[in-house]
Amino acid sequence: MILQSTICKATKNSHFIWFERLLYRHLRGIYTFAKYGISTGKLEGINNKIKTERRKGYGYPDDEYFFLRLMELSRKAS
Repeated sequence: MILQSTICKATKNSHFIWFERLLYRHLRGIYTFAKYGISTGKLEGINNKIKTERRKGYGYPDDEYFFLRLMELSRKAS
């Protein structure tokens, strides 16, 4: 990977340099996906549902009720 990075930089082509930077920023995620075969997409979706529920609630009576709402939300089909 380091050799490809060096080649991309040596070309002085802005498109190659942009692509090299893109790969470098996402390298950890690419390695993780290649090694384990899972992505963070599902986790990000769950976090989005939690944020949406919190915004919709506009103040729950207590934390226990909020967590019960999240449990109910997780059981619903998307």
